[in-house]
Amino acid sequence: SCKTSCDSISTQCLLVPLLGTTEQSLTPPFSYSSTLMRSPLSHLFSRLNRSSSLTAFAVARDDEEEKELRQRFMAPPVSGLRELRRRRRELRSRMELLIMETQAEMCRALADLDPGASFAIDSWERKEGGGGISCVLQDGEVFEKAGVNVSVVSGLLSEEAARQMRSRGKSLKAKDGKLPFCAMGVSSVIHPKNPHVPTMHFNYRYFEIEEADGTKQWWFGGGTDLTPTYLNEEDAIHFHKTLKEACDKHDLKLYPKYKKWCDDYFYIKHRGERRGIGGIFFDDMNSPSKEEVFQFVKSCAKAVVPCYIPIVKKHCHDSFTPEEKLWQQLRRGRYVEFNLLYDRGTKFGLLTPGSRIESILMSLPLTARWEYMHNPPESSKEAEILEVLRNPKDWVH
Repeated sequence: SCKTSCDSISTQCLLVPLLGTTEQSLTPPFSYSSTLMRSPLSHLFSRLNRSSSLTAFAVARDDEEEKELRQRFMAPPVSGLRELRRRRRELRSRMELLIMETQAEMCRALADLDPGASFAIDSWERKEGGGGISCVLQDGEVFEKAGVNVSVVSGLLSEEAARQMRSRGKSLKAKDGKLPFCAMGVSSVIHPKNPHVPTMHFNYRYFEIEEADGTKQWWFGGGTDLTPTYLNEEDAIHFHKTLKEACDKHDLKLYPKYKKWCDDYFYIKHRGERRGIGGIFFDDMNSPSKEEVFQFVKSCAKAVVPCYIPIVKKHCHDSFTPEEKLWQQLRRGRYVEFNLLYDRGTKFGLLTPGSRIESILMSLPLTARWEYMHNPPESSKEAEILEVLRNPKDWVH
């Protein structure tokens, strides 16, 4: 069964300080209540002593769990920390812990750069099964919009979603037309205010489907990519080099393969250009083994902060002109076009019953612009980035 066990945490939206690690900011999701019995006549109540000891142990365990939650995550895991511990050897539990940790690492890294802003932390449940945690920052000093979303959902695959998967070569044998599934992932899009700081997107996910005979098909997918408004070759090399190092730990053939896949996937067909300067992208990855693929995904997820945050630090206080801001808005229009017309994850989310639309559309920027027949002057900085978007480069070898 792919049924997800969820804590009984009601849907809530909490506006908290960005770091999300102080007692004040994380008290609501992590509060526990336990009472210790203390009696001055304890020598007369030896049986109660044992009960008190057990209660004290439970309190200590709760305190330990609360401390761990605050240190590791932005909110309690969808499946509950105790349930994940109980199933700690199962890959699904390890993947859920990985995406929770990745969410917290990115949110705290963003917090260090934009300390005056606040994240809205939204823990939500899906009535069909599972839920998620959306962390969204809007109108900060550095970031116009930054979202890091975790979802762990289960249920029955819709006919339209199953049709979409079969079109990609999946042979799915349903029982009475039903296909139980379990999906989980972390997804993030960061839209900075400064046009000299690029937009960044990453997503790492795991999918499992149970067929009519009880066998399970599984696969991983994901990637990390960069969308600059203006080209900075030093930044591009740093970004790609960091991702290549993560891939090379597992197989030297992976980076060039997934770099090309990224360039091909993020192609805006009706514009004849890529969304950005790429990175890595892969999907339907189910070999050589589940454990080996998981370790590869883990390496890629751990590379997200080091490949991007140094670039933000480098440029977040750069000066810029109104014309450069206008170009950023036009490029964001392209970002919106790709996400709504071509992105596979957005399509799947919109086709899945009970999906949370606010979280799916989290990737869209606060502001974007479309102008009729806008063409930048030849040999301009704007034309320079267009050349790379139309003809992808190999940034590292």
